[in-house]
Amino acid sequence: MRLRPFVLTVLLAGGFWYATSHGAWNLHTLMRPISNSGKLWSDPVTAHGAPAFEPDEQNNIDVYKTNRLATVNVKSQVMERDIFYSYPKTGIGSGFIINEGGEIVTNYHVITGSHDITVTLSGGNDHTEYKATVLGTSHRDDLALLKIDAKRKLPVVRLGDSNNLEVGQKVLAIGNPFGFDGTLTTGIVSSIGRNVPNENGTMMEGLIQTDAAINPGNSGGPMFDSHGNVIGIKP
Repeated sequence: MRLRPFVLTVLLAGGFWYATSHGAWNLHTLMRPISNSGKLWSDPVTAHGAPAFEPDEQNNIDVYKTNRLATVNVKSQVMERDIFYSYPKTGIGSGFIINEGGEIVTNYHVITGSHDITVTLSGGNDHTEYKATVLGTSHRDDLALLKIDAKRKLPVVRLGDSNNLEVGQKVLAIGNPFGFDGTLTTGIVSSIGRNVPNENGTMMEGLIQTDAAINPGNSGGPMFDSHGNVIGIKP
């Protein structure tokens, strides 16, 4: 089965996302929240009341709230062997639900060689785990289509069109870097139509370059335009 290549992307964080998918820690500095009961400085002036968000901030918030629950964690287990033993090795990635029946798009390399694939739903108190089956793969496009049986309607993303992207437009990405589910990063389209070799040396063509941050565990997660439409998948 050949999956639609509309969501392929290569992203930039000091280099292409694809090339740095196993790179160094890049999850932003983790900051301690500031509260009135535990201020980190002695400035007597403290802002109170509901925050007034700038339009671009509100857009980020809206896209995140609309799509977070449809972005999932994908965990795969493969058997590896050293000179003495065979042992299981677990990999993590992301994915996104494309219909209410539980079909999920992720990267092929997230699940390749796996004998056990688990999908964990995101958001709120619902971190239910489901065993996933593989419906189809495209090695060339680094895409895989999974299916879970949740026995209920699931939240879904809205698929967009990447044919009319412009360099400089805003993009937003949601994923599970280092297992931290529901992480949002933002950036811009840095270039389009890039050709980059994958880990097997096969050339991936027509990819999107962006400066949105990437870390291990982000692979397979969706990239959105400012309207909340999926226009790419993090390799």
